Amino acid sequence: MVVLRIRKAHKIYYALLCLSIVVFIMYQYLGTAPGGRRMSRRVGLSANSSQFTLEGEPFRILGGSVHYFRVPRAYWRDRLMKMKACGINTLTTDVPWSLHQPERGVFHFQTELDLEAYINLAAEVGLWVILRPGPYICSELDLGGLPSWLLRDGSMRLRTTHPGFAEAVNTYFDKLIPKMVPLQFKKGGPIIAVQLENEYGSFAMDNTYMPFIKEALKSRGINELLLTSDNHEGLKEGGVTGVIRTVNLQKLNQGDIKYLNAIQPNSPMMVMEYWTGWFDAWGDLHHVLAQEDMVSAVREILRRGMSINLYMFHGGTNFGFMSGALINPIYKALITSYDYDAPLSESGEYTPKYHLLRDLFSQYHSEKLPDMPALRWKERYEPAIMYQHLSLWDALSFAGEPFKSPTPVNMENLPVNNGNGQSNGYTLYETIITSGGSLKSGDNVFVDRHYIGIFKHQNLQLAVPDGKGKRTLSLLVENCGRVHYGKAIDKQRKGLVGDILLNNTPLRDFTIYSLDMKTSFIDSLNQAPWKSLPHIPSFPGFFLGRMFTYGYPSDTFVKLPGWGKGVVFINGLNLGRHWYIGPQQTLYLPGPFLNSGVNQVIVFEEQEADYKITFEETPDLGMAVDIQ
Repeated sequence: MVVLRIRKAHKIYYALLCLSIVVFIMYQYLGTAPGGRRMSRRVGLSANSSQFTLEGEPFRILGGSVHYFRVPRAYWRDRLMKMKACGINTLTTDVPWSLHQPERGVFHFQTELDLEAYINLAAEVGLWVILRPGPYICSELDLGGLPSWLLRDGSMRLRTTHPGFAEAVNTYFDKLIPKMVPLQFKKGGPIIAVQLENEYGSFAMDNTYMPFIKEALKSRGINELLLTSDNHEGLKEGGVTGVIRTVNLQKLNQGDIKYLNAIQPNSPMMVMEYWTGWFDAWGDLHHVLAQEDMVSAVREILRRGMSINLYMFHGGTNFGFMSGALINPIYKALITSYDYDAPLSESGEYTPKYHLLRDLFSQYHSEKLPDMPALRWKERYEPAIMYQHLSLWDALSFAGEPFKSPTPVNMENLPVNNGNGQSNGYTLYETIITSGGSLKSGDNVFVDRHYIGIFKHQNLQLAVPDGKGKRTLSLLVENCGRVHYGKAIDKQRKGLVGDILLNNTPLRDFTIYSLDMKTSFIDSLNQAPWKSLPHIPSFPGFFLGRMFTYGYPSDTFVKLPGWGKGVVFINGLNLGRHWYIGPQQTLYLPGPFLNSGVNQVIVFEEQEADYKITFEETPDLGMAVDIQ
């Protein structure tokens, strides 16, 4: 009996001890800043004077943007530790609605899109966080990060309080914001500020919209400092009462600073997006910003006592079909790489910009900066020999049941993906013709599955050769990227939009195949009737090869000399588009995407192909041109 009582006493003692340890750990976590200093967590980031304060102490934001959705999850820690070692104290990240809610009622916050894990990792590394949840984020993403299913509504007015848009925003925020609330500074997390929308002053189609977004955040529990972000032209119209305005720029102009100070006197000054480089479009050159110009501008911003966020600190990659497009002066689709000529390269390499910034930022820290993490090995693997071929026509049976319609239907309104339409990839339209003549609209065009020509983005004419009897006219249309910025955002429906005319007569009775090239479709091709690669393969088609790695796979860069235009898949994962017109000549292939041993390589090719693809140890982003 005595022994039993002693054992019970021991159990109570150990239980209390464990509880005390847990409480102590929670106190340490909740009360300690990323820099290691204990904070009370009552006030947060404030902007009540000419400088920011964090918990009452002067605080300068030295920020940098790294997007979790453009970086393999296996490399999140590596990129953030390199950020910390550069002297940056705050991570800024956008949140892409289109990726987190690809369909109405379907939400993805796992694996590569585990935003909570990413923010917690930032805290662990020792970084504060500025969250940019949109709903529109620009970020050079397809439709600026808005989901394409919004465009199924023919009356949709994006980025306004249009009922259809506002209702969708509320549904999305109902899922997203409760995940973010516990990660706020005052709750013990690293989020010190939240940005409303992005550069709304340049759009400004509804003066009730930004107050609506502000209330949507606050009513769901966001109580940290709120910010807006605009270029010079949008500063006035993009502001909201009670929200701090910040400016976006690359060339430091005295007028920009004076204007911001004039419309927001006696408040902290911040450059929310200092553009460290720029993005590239297919058919252009690779844009670079001279390192001397970049560091000179950053030095001057800091000399003026301002805070700064580097957009981008590390750009990453537009894997799959996520990249956007330009509209002015003409339509241009953006490339797969989002290297951005940033301080940390697409594959996580240090650049001269990184070293210059590290030297500069070290002057704003009282303690020695952490050591720079070691770089990862890049490998030049043996070429992958393509040994099998599958024509597009033989692959159609794996694309799901085709849809029949008397008239063309644009991608977004196709009855696929649980009634959400098609967002990305290709759509094949087929109809019967009985004569040749002049064809208007379309993309890659085939008659009885023989290629006859290609349309560009603008409506042009194409001659269809004469023939006997009934023939099948096929039009393969690609979404190369919806425009990500500007007032044309409501007009970004893809596929065949409206009638296609043959000799000025609308064609009718279409069979439509949705080819969004999802991983499930690529995997299903394992059951397809592949054939040995012929001497002269047909196009468009799929080409199959194998890549071999030994030991722990390293990063590499895919190069396709002799190929035309298409998409590369490694082990079913969509690396992105390739296109001979450049500037990008290699695709980044992260080591975590590879298996040790055999790897499947599939290339969907529209135009021409070689019998192999190569793997290089260095990237080739094309001929460079200085940003003007």
